[in-house]
Amino acid sequence: QVQLVESGGGLVQAGASLRLSCAASGLTFSGYSMGWFRQAPGKEREMVATIDQGVITDYADFAKSRFTIFRADAANTLYLQMGSVKPEDMAVYYCNARLDSRSYWGQGTQVTVSS
Repeated sequence: QVQLVESGGGLVQAGASLRLSCAASGLTFSGYSMGWFRQAPGKEREMVATIDQGVITDYADFAKSRFTIFRADAANTLYLQMGSVKPEDMAVYYCNARLDSRSYWGQGTQVTVSS
């Protein structure tokens, strides 16, 4: 079955950098559009960044210039490089794989930011 396993979250100081990873299995990774989403307590899940099967990316306004999404198809892994982290970035970050009507989610990784 499809599995998406996020890692790299944790406690980070405001202004620091953090890299999240999403290891995928059970699917043809290169054929899927991938994305990072996040959900803070009491808020709806929101898109952070997406990347298509190639190199076309899209970012939420809050992520532009601070975050970078990229993928390593040979390793079936998606990444999110987070820079200049802010307290408002604190959330559970989820990996998503999407192809046509199929959509898969990971279990999420917690990012906690101390100010």
